[in-house]
Amino acid sequence: MATHRKLKKFLFSRTLWYIASLAALAAIYAAVCVAMDQAMETDEGDDPIDLHTSLSLVLGLLLVFRTNAAYARWWEARVLWGTLVNASRNLAVKLMALPRAPREEILEAGQLVRVFPFALRDRLRGVASDDVPEELCSTNHAPSAIAKRLYQWLGEWKRAGAIDGDELRVLDVEAAKLLDVCGGCERILGTRIARSYRRFARQCIVLFLATLPWGIANSFGWWTIPLVGVVAYFMIGLEVVAEHVEEPFGYDEDDLDLDGMCATIERSVEELLATT
Repeated sequence: MATHRKLKKFLFSRTLWYIASLAALAAIYAAVCVAMDQAMETDEGDDPIDLHTSLSLVLGLLLVFRTNAAYARWWEARVLWGTLVNASRNLAVKLMALPRAPREEILEAGQLVRVFPFALRDRLRGVASDDVPEELCSTNHAPSAIAKRLYQWLGEWKRAGAIDGDELRVLDVEAAKLLDVCGGCERILGTRIARSYRRFARQCIVLFLATLPWGIANSFGWWTIPLVGVVAYFMIGLEVVAEHVEEPFGYDEDDLDLDGMCATIERSVEELLATT
């Protein structure tokens, strides 16, 4: 059953079908090149084979760097959201254990922890949030408004003697991580890989695939068509995957499962708040 699900995901992956369609176009182009080469019956295309071998090495290094840079952004975003999961749980535990305040106030503060990831998710996606109270969404930056309200509760408890200075510092350790994670995610969102570098990589791929069939047609004949198709699949695939994972906060299948992580935090916090 698990094998069937994996095979289904592989066969019905929109990203892979998109890459395969572009590779098929490259193979069709290669077929035209081979037909024209055989019609002309010339050996002028033999020499560029060594040239394309050298270019493929350089282009491979370029694409590997491009993919690694994009994946580093995706992984950093995953680490930040993992930090948010842990910080939310820890903060909920400490809210239930440390303040000597009315339970209603503690639960209200705990609800702020619960809705924070939803506010952050929707801000990163640039959409209105239906999971955050309207009075907190009315500001330009809902995550900051939630963190501000949480610190207001901490300040009121400190002035009322519900927590002392040491307990305030213990709570601040986790509360401060909320906006730290928010800032890290906004940095990833607002700082994309240089546009000129992305265009340069694509131009190199197009130029390489456009000249490859002419360079190998005389040596490989009709085998040029599947060979170009396979090479195009891998080269275009690296570029497309890199483009997808460098923006990890959207709705694509390669993006982070923000909805799942928000649900995990919500479930964990509600369970902790329900304990007496």
